[in-house]
Amino acid sequence: MNTDSTAYAADIEAVKQVVATVEHSQQHKDPDEFLALFHPDAVWTTAHGKVLIGLEAISEFTRKVLPAASWDGKVSYEVIHVLFIRPDVAAVKVRQRYLSPGDESEGAPLYVMTKQDDGRWLLTACQNTEVFTD
Repeated sequence: MNTDSTAYAADIEAVKQVVATVEHSQQHKDPDEFLALFHPDAVWTTAHGKVLIGLEAISEFTRKVLPAASWDGKVSYEVIHVLFIRPDVAAVKVRQRYLSPGDESEGAPLYVMTKQDDGRWLLTACQNTEVFTD
């Protein structure tokens, strides 16, 4: 993982924990755990281009699709790059992999996270992109 400064070590760990919680919520198909990671005014764009604005829209979509997800296997999320745009704003590049018997797919999410006054990092503007292999 690359970052622009080692001065952000505690924030990098906090950001990694958010991504680990995304992974856990996806593995367990837990919408409540997933939704707790979002800023109320967040913007989320799915891998297929659906734009969701605000926690209410993200929640409605997530509660419909996550528990009913048809994949059966393991999902992993790996932080591969963190860029601090400001001390309280980070762009986080993630490698997302879905692994099931005989099938594998990959995504390349970009999460813009903001640090709240209480120190928590929240997902604020996120774009998930499906990776196609040739």
